[in-house]
Amino acid sequence: MTADERRSKILSQLSDAPVSATALAKQFGVSRQIIVGDIALLRAGGYDITATPRGYIIPSHSGLVRRLACVHTGAQTQEELYLMVDCGCTVLDVVVEHPVYGQLTAALQLSSRFDVDQFVEKMDSRDARPLSALTEGIHLHTLACPSEAAFRLLEEKLGELGMLWVEKA
Repeated sequence: MTADERRSKILSQLSDAPVSATALAKQFGVSRQIIVGDIALLRAGGYDITATPRGYIIPSHSGLVRRLACVHTGAQTQEELYLMVDCGCTVLDVVVEHPVYGQLTAALQLSSRFDVDQFVEKMDSRDARPLSALTEGIHLHTLACPSEAAFRLLEEKLGELGMLWVEKA
């Protein structure tokens, strides 16, 4: 198989669910670094490939895309993400404003409790803190929501729990 054929096959696998570089390397009998290079070349060629904590994916954004400003402790991360997916939203990313680096964005692509559990488990197993730890819990989430009603319900529930960031007067 040529490198171009391998990259074509990689593209065909990235539309349904995230796939890790390690899994792709094993499937194609190449090193993980070759796959990382393939992804870089595909991105340079104009393909929208996102690296998530669970692997590479070509994101599909159905529904309304909205952004929420949130604030909570690291211990409340799973609860916040559960609320989002339980309202039918996909958590596309998390964004923080760092005083030195500026805007830092991490792709998440979480759309179910299973996805959230895997994400939280990976953070726990690596003793990693959420990005919001850099900003005293303040962060943004970009969401793909099935409807305006679902988004409003999520806003209401986050507000009830004090997880919506509102400027203090």
